[in-house]
Amino acid sequence: MEVSQRLLQIKGQLPSQVTLVAVSKTQPDDAILDAYATGHRAFGENRVQDLKGKAERLPKDIEWHMIGHVQTNKIKDFIGFVHMVHGVDRIKVLAALEKEAAKADRIVDALIQVHIAEEDSKFGFSTEELDGWLRPELEADFPHIRLRGLMGMATFTHDQAQVKREFDGLAKLFNLYQKTMPVHFDQLSMGMSGDYSLAIACGSSMVRVGTAIFGARNY
Repeated sequence: MEVSQRLLQIKGQLPSQVTLVAVSKTQPDDAILDAYATGHRAFGENRVQDLKGKAERLPKDIEWHMIGHVQTNKIKDFIGFVHMVHGVDRIKVLAALEKEAAKADRIVDALIQVHIAEEDSKFGFSTEELDGWLRPELEADFPHIRLRGLMGMATFTHDQAQVKREFDGLAKLFNLYQKTMPVHFDQLSMGMSGDYSLAIACGSSMVRVGTAIFGARNY
């Protein structure tokens, strides 16, 4: 099955309120263009060098999502065109994003990453760290960053009950903050190729799917 066929098949299964980010990391330009030809525009990359190169070469109406761990010294390389930053996992990143977005005279959408997995390799704020810090007044300190919601990645495990607990916990946290944050705080991003259906059932509004669309990664 071609990339375009797999993409359309997945999109046909998604509820209308769920946004699909096609994770194109390590994929060649022609695979991305195959997906682009279906009308899809949201693509995710995790390496700044790849993101920058593809943004320069590929159609300018693509909405690029930075989905990798954010290194503050490389923010300047993508801040001028990025659509959304998914990995705000510490205050230092938020401050650096604000500084570079101000220089670029842009308002950039971002998601707060929450650590929900039982894996040390995952990044993100703990629920305790968010308590008292994530509040409506926060955006006044970062006028060039529009906080759109929360993001989290579940533990890589075959235990679906555990994954569901982690997704349910993040959804509960999102619903709590959505009551007090500005109206544009409306996105709950969780779910990837192996668990996006479960994530949607738990309340996800944005899924990041790569392998199920593009096939095995080209490392």
